[in-house]
Order: sequence, then structure tokens, then C-alpha cells
Amino acid sequence: MFQFFVEPEQIEDRKVTIIGSDVNHIKNVLRMNPGTQVRVSDNEGRDFLCEIRAIQQEQILLHIIKPCEGTEPSARITLFQGLPKGDKMEWIIQKAVELGASEIVPVAMQNCVVKLDAKKAEHKRARWQAIAESAAKQSKRSKIPEIRAVCSFQEAAAYAGSMEVRLLPYEQERGMAHTREVFEKIQKGASIGIFIGPEGGFASKEIEAAQGNMEIISLGNRILRTETAGLAVLAMLGYALED
Repeated sequence: MFQFFVEPEQIEDRKVTIIGSDVNHIKNVLRMNPGTQVRVSDNEGRDFLCEIRAIQQEQILLHIIKPCEGTEPSARITLFQGLPKGDKMEWIIQKAVELGASEIVPVAMQNCVVKLDAKKAEHKRARWQAIAESAAKQSKRSKIPEIRAVCSFQEAAAYAGSMEVRLLPYEQERGMAHTREVFEKIQKGASIGIFIGPEGGFASKEIEAAQGNMEIISLGNRILRTETAGLAVLAMLGYALED
């Protein structure tokens, strides 16, 4: 079943109006007809099973059949991802959304090979946000995760300061016992930040800044790529915290 996102004001009584680019997608790509059932989310946590009632030139009219159970994890998880090379960020965003990340913050760390000026960074962010929306539809998320503007490690650490849990997987940290202890203490509904280094890893100054402010953990004896590490942590959190 296909899913679409609407603004709360597009829902009135038991009616939903779809406008914008989704109209063309429904009409000319998916070729849906009146009577087709779809899932609709208002991006604020409300989900509905709906039936298409009318397909018009610039809008699609739906009737709400019943509310649906939400799919958002109880924890609010932010992935702070060191900028990777090539198009890896697109893949990371897609999979992180599927695994329950609430927002993703691209971080320009010291060892990042990629350097983005303000114009390129904003263009990339628009592209990444579209990927997040597409992944949210595919994975039946109740909310579209936000892709924030590229920031420095110091800015990311300051933003994470109010979060209840801050995790930093580090390849030189050994032993899963501490990792298990940390995960066992995380409460459902907690706000969690995950810091992932780029291909070149964290700089020594970044690790020094994290000590005492973040839980530096191990993900095992094998070295994970930057596009794998964050997803591994998200999967572990999903197992530990989701019902």
C-alpha cells in the first residue's frame, strides 16, 4: 500500500486533500483509480487508512476509513554523520530513515575529504531531504525525518548537548561489555545522538572533546565503514528499545 504525506490542514473531518507533486504521481505514474486505498500521514504522528474518492486536475480527494497505528520509535534518534565521499550520504540517509532516525545532521569533521561551500551544501541538503521523504514513504514512517544543514563537529556537539544519550563508536575502543552496559541503561523515549566519523575517522581533538561528554563505545572487533557504522547502531537501538 502506498503512503503519502500531507499537512495537518489538508485533513478536515473525514476528508483528506492531496495537492502538489503527489497528484501527478498518483494520476500518471501509479495510475490509481477511485476506490484505491492508501495510507496518509500528517507528519505530526497521525496516520490514516484512506480511500480515493475523486481524482481531479490539481487535487486528489480521499475519505478516511480509519486511523492507523503509528510507526515512529519511542526514542528520538539523531544521526550525526561525518561527510562521506561520493554519493554515500544518499545511501546512509535512505537506510537511516528506514531504521528509525528522527533527524540526520551532516557534519564537516576534520578528516572529511569532502569540502562543501554554503551553496553546494544547501543544494545537497535539498537533495538529501527529498531522499528522506521518499524513504519515509517506502518504510511507512509517520514523520519525515529532517536533514539539517551541514555543521562543524563543535556545532554538532553543542546541539547534542541537551540529548539524554550521546554515543560515539570509535574503532580504537575495544570490548563490547561497556557497549552492552550503555545500551541497557538507555530508556525508551530517550533522546539519543549518534556520532559517526568519516572515512578518515575521528581526529584526536574530536575524541578529546567527546571524552566526558559522550559514551565512547565499541561496535566489535571489526572495523566498520562510515556508511555501515551508524546503521549498525540504529539497528541495535531498534532491537533494544522498540516493542
